[in-house]
Amino acid sequence: MHEMGIVLHLARTLDETAEEEHLTKIGKVVLQVGEVSGIMTDLFTDAWDYFKVRHPVLKDSVLVLETIPAVTYCDACKGTYETVKYGKVCPLCGSEETWLKQGSECIVKEIEAE
Repeated sequence: MHEMGIVLHLARTLDETAEEEHLTKIGKVVLQVGEVSGIMTDLFTDAWDYFKVRHPVLKDSVLVLETIPAVTYCDACKGTYETVKYGKVCPLCGSEETWLKQGSECIVKEIEAE
């Protein structure tokens, strides 16, 4: 379960940020998670709830997860399409000359703090 490792890293990073910025409390963290990132959002939320009580600055925080849709780009026809729906083969031209353009990220979008 790599969700715990990601949450632990995020919590430590937020602790460091809070110390650098002289923050006493983080109220909300908005995290963007790619549709094909491999992160299971329900496990991620459970891990967040477990770790936040161990970090005083995060104790009362709320985690908001936003999904980044997976989009694949086709080098052959220069089109884009929904990765999850069509996979590696471009539905526009049938080419396999494709690559993931977005959807594997995990990005801190917003931190609400005091």
